[in-house]
Amino acid sequence: MLIKHGIGVSPGIAIGPAFVLGVEDFRVPQNYVSVAAAESEISRLHAAINKVTEEISANECLAEQHLGKQYAAIFAAHLQFLRDPKLIAEIETRIREQHQSPEFASTQVLRRYAKELQNLGNQYLAERAADIFDLERSLLRHLLGEQREELSHVTAPVVVLAHNLTPSETANLNREYVQAFVTEVGGSTSHTAILAGALEIPAIVGVGDFLTDVSGGELIIVDGEEGRVIVGPDDDTLNLYREKQASARTKVQHLQSRVEGAAETRDGTRIFVYGNIEFPEEAEHCRIRGADGIGLYRTEFLYMGSGKERTEEDHYQAYLNVIRSFPDRPVVIRTLDLGADKIPGVMRHVFRDISNPELGLRSIRVCLEYLTLFKTQLRAALRAGVEGDVRIMFPLISSLSEFRQAKMVVRDVWEDLDEQGIPFRRDMPVGMMVEVPSAALMAEEFAREADFFSIGTNDLIQYTLAADRSDPSVSKYYNPADPAILMLLRRVFAAGEQAGIPVTICGQMSSDPKFVPLLIGMGLRQFSVTPQAIPVVKEMIRNMSLADAQEVAQKVTQFELARDIESYLRGELRRFLPEDHFPQG
Repeated sequence: MLIKHGIGVSPGIAIGPAFVLGVEDFRVPQNYVSVAAAESEISRLHAAINKVTEEISANECLAEQHLGKQYAAIFAAHLQFLRDPKLIAEIETRIREQHQSPEFASTQVLRRYAKELQNLGNQYLAERAADIFDLERSLLRHLLGEQREELSHVTAPVVVLAHNLTPSETANLNREYVQAFVTEVGGSTSHTAILAGALEIPAIVGVGDFLTDVSGGELIIVDGEEGRVIVGPDDDTLNLYREKQASARTKVQHLQSRVEGAAETRDGTRIFVYGNIEFPEEAEHCRIRGADGIGLYRTEFLYMGSGKERTEEDHYQAYLNVIRSFPDRPVVIRTLDLGADKIPGVMRHVFRDISNPELGLRSIRVCLEYLTLFKTQLRAALRAGVEGDVRIMFPLISSLSEFRQAKMVVRDVWEDLDEQGIPFRRDMPVGMMVEVPSAALMAEEFAREADFFSIGTNDLIQYTLAADRSDPSVSKYYNPADPAILMLLRRVFAAGEQAGIPVTICGQMSSDPKFVPLLIGMGLRQFSVTPQAIPVVKEMIRNMSLADAQEVAQKVTQFELARDIESYLRGELRRFLPEDHFPQG
């Protein structure tokens, strides 16, 4: 039995036979052609490009039909790159002047672009190189007449294992038969990971080399929640995961039957459970699962796969789509959190020379540096506010002057809209993310000027504990249960209560069931969680009293170590999700 670990990018448990995709190596049989053959070879190149263009267009239509326009934009970006006159001219020049074959010229040009992306020192851009390799494979396949076995042709349940899956391959997965997929490379910000989450297929990326240890048809277990892959499980392990799988199905069915209605503790304390979304289409997923609204709309994903600047109308229509799912409930629009792991093509020049993007120009700093970009989004949000309960939230605020400067830009936009006679909501609440230690330490001062707080625990934890949550070598230091983190949370909760403003947690910590009783006991009354977590968080709330939660919070203060706190919280989880009610496996 082989156990491997990677990054879980889509939760769930799958058990099935392995479908192993080997690394596709096309052998280019001829590097050079005669001078007289140049024009005919260029014609062959254009014929192959046209065929690839047709395939990508079909994938774009498929993605739009099943996932929505924002996901289809990934393939629109592929089309834009493939049709780039500069790219085509470079390949043609190699064929005409250096007498290279179309296959060799295409590989040389495309791999140079991919290598440049990989050498920029940024994880997000390095992952975009996979998109170029995808185009290279497709082009070579048509030039050479070779065909990789299509994943869409799978006709029996399988777990797909690959060195990497391109966005086009992911979009073509037959969801009836592909139960999960695992890749050796990749990260949580890749297009493939985003598509996996939208398809709600269990998926793990970044496992490392393991394909040579797996045979086709060998039984595989994929635990997308824990990022664990088990190859050739023994009987005990297999039975354990089958029980977990059955338990999960029972739990989901039961929870889904109870999503309607408010989440209240047994003694009547109202707790609000909102949803986190990346794309407008996900708002409907949250509504179906019983969300009280949208607590975090990460608007930077509007730029995902886009090679052009988004217009005010693009933003406005996207916001209206979300509002339509929650016409009378809060929709919190977080302004662009660009930088680090989410860089649109139109902004790449801004980040090219930053050695440490997490501590560089990102989020609100980018918006204040590029006011046209910022004002475009604010105009759309203020206009959308006429149609629903829209609220604006600034990310990565680290100082009072920064927050005041951002609010001044809002007032400037008010004046512009007023002068133009465009309807907008003047009294729209303006809040801020608390995800930098300085903001948590200054919470009392910020609470006097902000309409609400939303705590982004993902960044707050990594900045406080100096542990990059995406780096496996320091992942053991990244722990939401660390006493220092809980101390900062208590400080923010107290500041919010004293000033009479609502406080929400929208980071991954709020979606983790074991932290729900603790956070309520510490004073939290608003959660914003992933769509899949909404039903279980609501049910946990209904299974506890406020006194239960306060008892948990008091007990935690007696522990000095994060591991002891985490162990205690895992034990308490059984009180609020009992096995006889929700079999845990």
